[in-house]
Amino acid sequence: MLTLLGAQTTEDETARRDRELEQLLLQVGRGDREAFAQLYGLTRGAVYALALSLLRDAHEAQDVAQDAFVKVWENAPSYRPQGSPMAWLLTVARNLARSRLRRSERQTTLDEAEWNAIPAAAPDVSHEDRLVLQDALARLGAEEGQIVLLHAVTGLKHREIAQLLELPLSTVLSKYHRGLKKLKALMKGESDR
Repeated sequence: MLTLLGAQTTEDETARRDRELEQLLLQVGRGDREAFAQLYGLTRGAVYALALSLLRDAHEAQDVAQDAFVKVWENAPSYRPQGSPMAWLLTVARNLARSRLRRSERQTTLDEAEWNAIPAAAPDVSHEDRLVLQDALARLGAEEGQIVLLHAVTGLKHREIAQLLELPLSTVLSKYHRGLKKLKALMKGESDR
């Protein structure tokens, strides 16, 4: 079943992932198309999930994700390793999504088909598990769902999520823990209160 609720990314895994993404970004900065394809394959789910969580529209989220990777390709030569490379990628996507929101001045709710369009970030997540997760996330508040989704899909640390969403760390932590508590209750079949 879902490993989201109990599994935490170890520091070693996070550091290894960051080193891999950093190397790929540096190679992309030198014009390496194969590195760009690898970077895209490793991060497309997280970029799309962030865009979808902000825009609440699958088509616009796909557009923003595509635009984000175009920007990454264009700006990779100026990338300098500092902090989390995933946070850098997601900041590009966040800025594009917020710009699109300002232009359109609207937010819509996701229908079931749009939630189903969220790509599974890990290959070992079954279709059934994704459906259960999507149903549970739909019952969380918007920010709680964003924070839980960002942590689960991208593996970002709470402080990185706080910077990305421009929220205080304490708010991110409390919403994350509240969201997990609700998800655990839902998984056990309890009330979502």
